[in-house]
Amino acid sequence: MLYQIFKSVGKRLCQFGLRLLLGICFACGATGLPQAARAQSPSDAGATNPGANRYQQASTAAWTMIPGVPTTPPQTNASVTHPVKVLLGRPILTDGFKDNAFPGRLISNANLNSGDNLTGPSTGKDDPLAELESMGPAAKAPSRAASPNNSPGAIPGAGHGSDTPVPAGTKPGEDPHAEVFADTLYPSATKCAKCHQKIYDEWRVSAHAYSAISPMFHKFEQAISQLSSGTVGTFCMRCHAPVAMQMCHPREASIVDTVNVMREGITCVACHRVREQYGRVNGERRIEPGDLFQPVYGNIGGDGVARVVADAANFKVKLDPNDKRPGFEMHQAGIKFEQISESGFCAGCHQVAVHPGIALEVVYAQYRASPSFKKGITCQNCHMGAIPGKACGYEYGPAAEMSGKTIDNNRKHSNHMFYGPGMPIAHPGIFPHNEKSLRWNLEQWLEFDWRSGWGTPEFEKQVAMGQVHMTFPPAWTSTDERRDARKVVDDNLKLIERKRLTATAVMSNALHVDGPHFHASPKACRDLQFHYAVHNISEGHNLPSGSLGAQPQLWLNVVLTGPDGRWVWESGYLDGNGDLADLHSLQVAKGFIRPDRQLFNLQTKFLITGVKGTDREMYLPVNVDFDQLPFLRPGGVPVSVLNHPPFIRMEAHSLPPLGTRMAKYHVPGELLKTPGTYRLSVRMRSRMEPIYFMRFCNATPEMERRMLEQTLDLIPHSVEFDVH
Repeated sequence: MLYQIFKSVGKRLCQFGLRLLLGICFACGATGLPQAARAQSPSDAGATNPGANRYQQASTAAWTMIPGVPTTPPQTNASVTHPVKVLLGRPILTDGFKDNAFPGRLISNANLNSGDNLTGPSTGKDDPLAELESMGPAAKAPSRAASPNNSPGAIPGAGHGSDTPVPAGTKPGEDPHAEVFADTLYPSATKCAKCHQKIYDEWRVSAHAYSAISPMFHKFEQAISQLSSGTVGTFCMRCHAPVAMQMCHPREASIVDTVNVMREGITCVACHRVREQYGRVNGERRIEPGDLFQPVYGNIGGDGVARVVADAANFKVKLDPNDKRPGFEMHQAGIKFEQISESGFCAGCHQVAVHPGIALEVVYAQYRASPSFKKGITCQNCHMGAIPGKACGYEYGPAAEMSGKTIDNNRKHSNHMFYGPGMPIAHPGIFPHNEKSLRWNLEQWLEFDWRSGWGTPEFEKQVAMGQVHMTFPPAWTSTDERRDARKVVDDNLKLIERKRLTATAVMSNALHVDGPHFHASPKACRDLQFHYAVHNISEGHNLPSGSLGAQPQLWLNVVLTGPDGRWVWESGYLDGNGDLADLHSLQVAKGFIRPDRQLFNLQTKFLITGVKGTDREMYLPVNVDFDQLPFLRPGGVPVSVLNHPPFIRMEAHSLPPLGTRMAKYHVPGELLKTPGTYRLSVRMRSRMEPIYFMRFCNATPEMERRMLEQTLDLIPHSVEFDVH
C-alpha cells in the first residue's frame, strides 16, 4: 500500500517538474534567447588574414594557419574528416587530425554548402532554433520583406525608419557602443595615470599589463583551442583579459579590433574594482562596473581620498561628470579591501587547473607549503616590495599627485611592476603601454620597421639624401610621423631595459650556483669530472614557477676554454633554431648536431599516455595519442585516486624552496691534452617559452628572435685552474 502511494506521488512530482522545466524554456524563448545565442560569422568576429596581423586570432569557424599547410585560405570546396556541428548557433569544430596528430586544415564558411552555413539565418525545418524563435520577438515582428524600412542589422519588431542602427564606418562584428561602455564602466589605466603616474609607469611594463597584448599568449591560446577542438573555451581569457571577458568580447575575435582597456589585460580596475573575496576560481572574478568617479578598493582605505575630496578646488579635481571646470577627474572614495593585501587575492589567477585537472599555474599551492607562508610573508612582500624577490620592506612616497600637489607623502608604495622573470616580445611600439602610442592603431604599428631605424636621425637623413629608397606604408610616408613614432619606441625600449634589470634581479636573488667542485685534481689526458650545486635560496615557491603551461626554461650553461682561448667543451648550448639540444631539437633529430646528454634543465613538461608504450612528452596537456578527437574534459576517474589526471600529467623538474640539486659533468680526457691554464665559465639562463613550443604554436620568426634576445643571463662567473 505504501509502495503504491509513494509511486503515485513520485510520478506526479516528475510530471510537475517536467512542466516547470518546459515553462522555463518557453519563458527564455519569449525573451529573445535565440537572438543572443546566435554566433557571429568569421567576418563579423573581425577575422582577417593572419599573415597580415600577427596578433589576429583566427575565428574557430575560419581557415587557420597550420605548419606545412599553405598560408592562403582554400578557394575550392574541401572535404572535412569530421562534420562541423552547431549547438545553439555556436560552431563546434570536430575536425580530425593529420600529420602526426596536429589538427588538419579547417574549411571556411565560403566553402560550405548552402545548408551547412554555420552562422547565417536559417528558415528551414531543420534549424534547431526555429521552434524557439517562433516564440520570441521575431514571431510578432512584421515580415522583413514586406517592410520598406528594413535596413541591414535591423532588429525584428522595432521600427527604425530609414536609419541604420549601426553608425557608418563601424567594422563588421564590431559593437558600436563598446568604447562608450568601456569608458563608462571600465576606465582605462591611462585615466588613472593622471594622478598616479609613478604607479602607471611601473604597471605599463609589467606582466599584468602584458597579459592580453602578448603575441605568444594569443598563439598559445589559439593552438590549445584547435588542439582541444574548442573545448578549452574561454579558460585562458578569464585571467589574461578580464575586462574583455566581462564585456562579453568573443574569444575568437581579435584583441586588435577592440577598445584600449581590453588590451590592457590586468588593468587597474581588474584589481581595484574587486570588492568580493575569491579563492581558487580559475580567473572568474567580478569587476565592479562604474565610471571613473566610483569608489576604488585598496589596502589602506580612503583617508587621503577624503582629504582631496574635501579640498577639491585646491587640488583642482572634478568629482562629477557634469563638472565642466578644468581639472582631473577622480574617484569620490577609497574603500579598504583586506584581501588585496593577502596572498589569497593572487590565487584566483595564480592557481588554476584546466578541465582534466592539470594545474597550469601552481605557484599558490607551492607558496602554501613554503617557509614563507609559515612566516606570514605574502606574495606582495616579495613581488611588490623595495627589493625584487625579497621581503625587505617597501618604498615610501606620495599616494598621488594632482596639479603639482601631493597627498600622503609618506605612504607605503607597492611597486606595480610585479617583479617576475617574464620579458615582453611584442613590438616595442605596442608594448609597453604608452598613451602617446594610441595616436596609431595596432595594425599601423606592426608595419613600423623599428629594427631598420625608421625615425632615427641617421635613417631620416639617408632618406632625405636619397641614399635609402623605400616605399613606406600609407601611415608612415611622413618623416614627422616616423620621427614621432620613434620617440615612442625609444621610450618603450628604455622601459623594457628597466624591466630586464628587475627580472634579472628577482631571479638572481632566488638563485645561487656553488662550484665547480672537482672530483680529482685536473691532469692532462685524464677525464675531468666536476659538479655545481644549484640552490633555490627563495623561501616562497619553486624555481622556476608561475605559468607552467608555457613551460619556462631555466638551465645551466657551462663552457670550458683552453689555454689558447679556444672553446673546448660545453653543456647547455643551443642549436641553430635556438632550442636546447635535447629530444625536442629538430637538428638533433636530424643528426646535424650532437645531443647534450649532460644538460641540466629545470623545465617542467607535460606527459601524455600513449596507446602503446610508455608516456611521452607533449607540448600541451591534450592527449592526442589516446583520443582520436581530443577534448579537454573532466576525467572519468577522480584525480585523488590516480594522484594526477587520467592519461595526462606533469613532469616536474623545478627546485622547491630552499632546495638544492647537483649538476654533474664529465669532460673526456682527450679534450685536455694541452697543459696550461683552463677556464670554466657558468651561467644560469632563463626564458619564458622554448623555441620548439613557439613553432608548434605557429609563432612568427620575429617572435622567436625577440624571445632569444630577451633570454636572461643570471649570476655568470668563471674560475681558472691549471692542468699539468
